[in-house]
Order: sequence, then C-alpha cells, then structure tokens
Amino acid sequence: MTVSPPGETWGENHLFEDEKQATLFLGALDSIFLFSYAVGLYLSGVIGDRVNLRYVLCFGLCGSAAVEFVFGTLTEWLHIYNIYLYCGLWVLNGLLQSAVWPCVVAVMGNWFGKTGRGFVFGLWSACASVGNILGAFLASSVLKYGYEYAFLVTSVVQFAGGVVVFFGLLTSPKEVGLSFGVRDRTQPGGDRTQTAIGR
Repeated sequence: MTVSPPGETWGENHLFEDEKQATLFLGALDSIFLFSYAVGLYLSGVIGDRVNLRYVLCFGLCGSAAVEFVFGTLTEWLHIYNIYLYCGLWVLNGLLQSAVWPCVVAVMGNWFGKTGRGFVFGLWSACASVGNILGAFLASSVLKYGYEYAFLVTSVVQFAGGVVVFFGLLTSPKEVGLSFGVRDRTQPGGDRTQTAIGR
C-alpha cells in the first residue's frame, strides 16, 4: 500500500483556497451538527416513547455509523469533494446520533430504582469520556494510512455496537418476565415496596 504524505494529499485536493476557509468550514460543520443534535434530542425522545427503544437505538447507532463511513471514507475513495454534501451528511449524523442519549436514559430508568439511579447514572455517564479517549486512540492509530481509515475503523466499531444493541439489549425487566421488588427509601414511609417496572 502506498501512503502519501499529508502535504501531498492536501496539495491534491482543492476544496478550500486557504487554511482560513477550511477553518471556517470546520466551524460551520460543528455548528450544524450541534444544532441538528439538539433538535434531534427532542424528536428522538418522542419517537422513543412510541417505538421499541431497542429499534430506535440500533437505528441511531447503525445509521450514524453509515453516515460517518460515507462522509469520511467513501467520499475519499470516490474522490467526491462537495461542501454541501458534507454539510447535509453532518446534519443527518447529528439527527441520528441524538437517538442514543434519550433512549439509553429511558432504558436505564427502566432497570434501576430511584435509590440507585444517581450512582448508576454517574458511573455510566463516564462512558462518554472513556469513549472519547478510546475513539481518539483508535482513530490516531490508523491515521498514518490516510484520514479516511480513521472514519472507516470508528464507523465499523460503532456499527458493531448497534448490532450488539439490536440482538442483546433488554429495554426493561418486563421483557424477561421480571417484576422484582425495590425498596424506595427516598420517599416518606420508605418501607413501601415498588416494582422495578411501571414506576
């Protein structure tokens, strides 16, 4: 495999006239992603209340992985460089990624009682930081072969995660016939027993 130095790769592509335009474009990409993600959080919550959470999560993860593959890998392999295509793909990526957070919060709420939610959510929320560290390490480990391989590897890992969610996630204890008692000590009369589902 022939690896081109970054300078040659940059010189061959003329999407931007100078570094300032490239920086402005990256800022625009970041802004449209955050906007679409914010809008998507509301929409995903509404959809998650009406559709099986496992399906919504799988669709969000696998769909986002596919968009990232097209955005960073396929466009390079096919030599398609279009600012409007990149922007459209990144809006779609924000909408798809937004499906994850509200649905996962709902799943976690189904499985854990009020007395343990703080600890569980605090521990689980660390996955964002750990994921950023591992993702950066994974992407940088293949970056020497070309930036498109960073997108390829991370999108494959994310797609695999969506497949695991589809085949392995139980969204609530009710799916396996569980209805175990949980003592709620946060309310007056803390000896009252609640079931793990239907709080």
